[in-house]
Amino acid sequence: MPSTVDTLIHAQWIIPVVPENLVLENHSLAIEGGRILDILPTLEAREKYLAANELELTGHALIPGLINAHTHASMSLLRGLADDLPLMTWLNEHIWPAEGRWISEEFVHDGTQLAIAEMLRGGTTCFNDMYFFPDVAGRAADAAGIRAVVGLIAIDFPSAWATDADDYLHKGLEVHDQFRGNNLIHTAFAPHAPYSVSDEPLERIRVLADELEIPVHIHLHETNDEIVQGLQNHGNRPMQRLQELGLLTPSLMAVHMTHLEAGEIETFADGGGHVVHCPESNLKLASGFCPVSRLMKAGVNVALGTDGAASNNDLDMFSEMHTAALLAKGVAEDASAVPAASALSMATINGARALGLGDVTGSLEAGKSADLVAVDLQRLNTQPVYHPISQLVYAASREQVNHVWVAGRELLRDGALTTIDEASVISRANQWQQKIAEA
Repeated sequence: MPSTVDTLIHAQWIIPVVPENLVLENHSLAIEGGRILDILPTLEAREKYLAANELELTGHALIPGLINAHTHASMSLLRGLADDLPLMTWLNEHIWPAEGRWISEEFVHDGTQLAIAEMLRGGTTCFNDMYFFPDVAGRAADAAGIRAVVGLIAIDFPSAWATDADDYLHKGLEVHDQFRGNNLIHTAFAPHAPYSVSDEPLERIRVLADELEIPVHIHLHETNDEIVQGLQNHGNRPMQRLQELGLLTPSLMAVHMTHLEAGEIETFADGGGHVVHCPESNLKLASGFCPVSRLMKAGVNVALGTDGAASNNDLDMFSEMHTAALLAKGVAEDASAVPAASALSMATINGARALGLGDVTGSLEAGKSADLVAVDLQRLNTQPVYHPISQLVYAASREQVNHVWVAGRELLRDGALTTIDEASVISRANQWQQKIAEA
């Protein structure tokens, strides 16, 4: 007798990501209790399982949910506010003043919900956030059903969220406790950057991260200006300072890493940390080029992020995969640098490993959470299909995402969001635009 399962999905191609570059043609995936129960040939699946929900996905590729390993979700409400400017000008003269005036629980909720809606429609099932009011962002993510790592933000100057380093850490620990045991919402310490966080809070974060066994998420070596500031204010380059503070460990997620000397790559690799590459934001802000190929050859796990929509200006992980693969080839002057399968890994399992969720998500394997995405490759721009992984990275767009599941729950069905009122989200975004523009 066939076994009964919650969901059975029949796809033309299943790309599990682990092992890398494997494509399973005419296979099916069984979901039970929010987890992947089995992946097997479709003919066998029809005999072995009966499902409450059965889905035929002819011409579709089934892949792990994409993982946006670095973003500032609620900054979606500042999308397009200030463009075509260097990073520090953009921050000091536009973004930080706007945040100082407008950041509130309502702003973070509405901006995070806008970002989640965009990410789900583009196949992202998990995001790593760094922003104020992480409790609000976490609740918005939980309500939508998306997986998230909310950053326990730390910065030296006061904000609407906290007054000083002690207050940031105190409130951050409360947020960590709030989501303890939540299967979807996780936490990471999120000191903003070496130039905005002093030694004492960084040392406390190192100790607390070790005690709580959660990651540390920080912008690092993003611009040459950051390097100059480090030398002037601390007498060393930012990475060296973090090393001296004991932060170059396997729990570190270093975002951007566009200005690296050869010795620093080896030092970082020896520490076991992870790099989160944000190619499109780096290009737009002219921050520099992350040496992705050299980092990977040194054994560093490299994940992908979009950064915030205020500096990208979208949260499109398909576009990031495409840009990351092409940019790596140009920087390395090697057409074989970061092939399509590696780019897909960067957007899935590498991100999961960086977030400490490699046993939970990031690949399609029995026992893992059923976080998955169905991509329609029957469109004109992805025909004919010789190599599905190449089509996903070099030709497909997020508009081809038809279905998204997180923990077995379908959050996008035939291109429509199931847990978010899209019209309401757009209406609130327009209200914020009017207020900010008038001011």
